[in-house]
Amino acid sequence: MARSRYIAGLVFLTFFVMSLLTNILGPIVPDTISSFHVSLTAAGFLAFSFFIAYGVSVPAGFLVERFKEKRVMIWAFVAATLGALSFALFPQYRVAVFSLFVIGAGMATLQVAVNPLLRVAGGEEHYAFNSALAQLVFGSASFISPRIYSYLVLNLKENSERNALLRILHRLTPAELPWASIYWIFTFCALAMVVVLLFSQFPRVEHTADESAGSWDMYRSLARKKVVWMYFLAMFAYIGCEQGTADWLSNFLYQYHGFDPHTTGASAVSWFWGLLTAGCLVGMLLLKIFDSRNVLIGAAAGALLCLSAALFGSGNVSLIAFPAVGLFTSVLWPIVVSLALNSVSEYHGSFSGILSTAIIGGAIIPVIIGRIGDYAGLRTGMLFLYITFGFVLSVGFWAKPLITNATIRLKKTTAESTV
Repeated sequence: MARSRYIAGLVFLTFFVMSLLTNILGPIVPDTISSFHVSLTAAGFLAFSFFIAYGVSVPAGFLVERFKEKRVMIWAFVAATLGALSFALFPQYRVAVFSLFVIGAGMATLQVAVNPLLRVAGGEEHYAFNSALAQLVFGSASFISPRIYSYLVLNLKENSERNALLRILHRLTPAELPWASIYWIFTFCALAMVVVLLFSQFPRVEHTADESAGSWDMYRSLARKKVVWMYFLAMFAYIGCEQGTADWLSNFLYQYHGFDPHTTGASAVSWFWGLLTAGCLVGMLLLKIFDSRNVLIGAAAGALLCLSAALFGSGNVSLIAFPAVGLFTSVLWPIVVSLALNSVSEYHGSFSGILSTAIIGGAIIPVIIGRIGDYAGLRTGMLFLYITFGFVLSVGFWAKPLITNATIRLKKTTAESTV
């Protein structure tokens, strides 16, 4: 297998751009509502249109196997470019829904393509480390993206002559919609990735069993297993927890506590993603000490406590508690995925595709919250997250993996028994 630091770096860059485009939904929700005069339900459809596109995860696996990583990645970034450009040129609500769907389809396809590429380019022996590093890169862009948005909104009107970038964006963006300027940034980033990919030489990738899209017979076999559906729902619920919190927290802080969504709200979203990333490092340590099911129960319970403080506490408490939800949520994703894959004895690649499809939870849950919010208030709508967090917490009680995570205590006991 060919090793390439350049391609490994390109994969990290891909993760960065993916996150930059993905995690801007939370900050723009208040602006979408005020600029286009839409309901909370309609604002929730922005997340719906983006994450429902993750339903292409399984077909994307077949595309990668047929057309290979480079061509599929180029197509994905072309789609992202067209999606971002469409809204940048025609900043309207209906165009925003279409734009986010196209961008989401591109991001879902990229997610399927880049992981096997990272394994080959970075070396199989370094794959675990590189995967963790990729998540940190992804998280760093999640932290930065809302801050770029905040900078553009605050400076585009008053300081548009400060530098060339602001002058250009000032001419391209409607004066009443300064927040839409970030889609020109997205367009440039996605288009730049297309150019870089066109001139890059890719190594040949041989897919492992876990990376293979599998056959339809494998999917039918898995669909007959109750445990597969339980983990699909768990992943669906987890993504709903993550996106349902991130997408609505800025609007909540504005509506109930009067915090400016362009500054304080955007910063809170940034810290949510930042702490979610940092929490992964803490989680890695905890998983070396405790059974993953116990870590999951503790983390989900902590997230619920922080959510309660955020929804019912004072403004300053909410400002701290919402990002803290991200800290506790951070370990839920890898634990649910590992428990799921360790609960079946075969067809792990196909099962991974099914779990990826469950990301559509990020499409459904924000809309449910918005719908309830239109009738009973956003605070009541966000109470729906108790159901999704509660279901994820339940995994720690009913999960029965075939293989449990290796802990220091387990290794010590095993070593003593062999003496």
